[in-house]
Amino acid sequence: MLVLGIESSCDETAAAVVRDGEKMLSNAIASQIDVHREYGGVVPEIASRKHIEAVIPVIIQALDDAAVSLDDIEGIAVTRGPGLIGSLLVGLSVAKSIAMAKNLPFVGVNHLEGHIASIFLTDDRPAFPFIALVVSGGHTSLYRMEGFGNVAVIGQTRDDAAGEAFDKAAKMLDLGYPGGVVIDRLARQGNPSYVQFPRPMKDSADFSFSGVKTSLLNYIKKRNDKVDGEELSHVVASYQEAIVDVLVEKTIKAAKETSMDRIVVSGGVAANGRLRARFRERAGEEGVTVHIPPPVLCTDNAAMIAAVGEHLLKRGRRDSYDVNAVSRWPLEMTAIS
Repeated sequence: MLVLGIESSCDETAAAVVRDGEKMLSNAIASQIDVHREYGGVVPEIASRKHIEAVIPVIIQALDDAAVSLDDIEGIAVTRGPGLIGSLLVGLSVAKSIAMAKNLPFVGVNHLEGHIASIFLTDDRPAFPFIALVVSGGHTSLYRMEGFGNVAVIGQTRDDAAGEAFDKAAKMLDLGYPGGVVIDRLARQGNPSYVQFPRPMKDSADFSFSGVKTSLLNYIKKRNDKVDGEELSHVVASYQEAIVDVLVEKTIKAAKETSMDRIVVSGGVAANGRLRARFRERAGEEGVTVHIPPPVLCTDNAAMIAAVGEHLLKRGRRDSYDVNAVSRWPLEMTAIS
């Protein structure tokens, strides 16, 4: 099946054409980073307006890159949630319009399941079941994946997501936006043992990053808001190491406790170089296989949405034109929603 995927959950307008849920023929993305940089974060109203401007050109680009037309498309998959309502509605409305005009089946896809499915667009495809860590700016969750639409939550964040903790740290240190990218780059020059930031909730499968964020704030205040030069690299490396340690160790622990030897790591933070290195190091020590998509498939994209859509459509799933966007949509509820 040839599926057109559309993604607009936050600040990336994306469209992709995927064949049989695995072969990515195109993956077009229009970024809004430059627009939101001056505000230090995503402004929802601006994001939705930019989606309106970009969505049709991005879809046309995806079709052109795949060397197909809408007449070749057999199904539409679009992000229904979770995400920013205004942004989601742009993609959802366009998907419904195309489906109605071309008499095509369409489905609303859970953005989180899309992130997990991104690994199936690579040559490193795991067999089910496996442990999945979805880690991004808005989500940090651990799942046991038995198959598409068959998922159980193991743990999730109680407060900030890991990506949010990176972005807020960058804002406190006046490093710019997007914070996670800046911290990843700067931390390579630093000593990750320079500051011993806390690793909270060690005995729980859930996550909490508010404590490490507060600890950084207190450190900055003790330095009279002057953390720069070589010290800045060391502090950033130490802060990153605390977050990476928590993510890696909790995921490895979940795999061992469930007798699972396969782990999939996905989401925007999975592009972090230190996280990728530590996961591969620890997985090797524990005899676990870790699967991580390339960075371009870690960040928001439409190919991952099309990959999930393929499986839903082949199972006979069809959404009606009155299906609405949802800002919160727990992945474990997807199968019964």
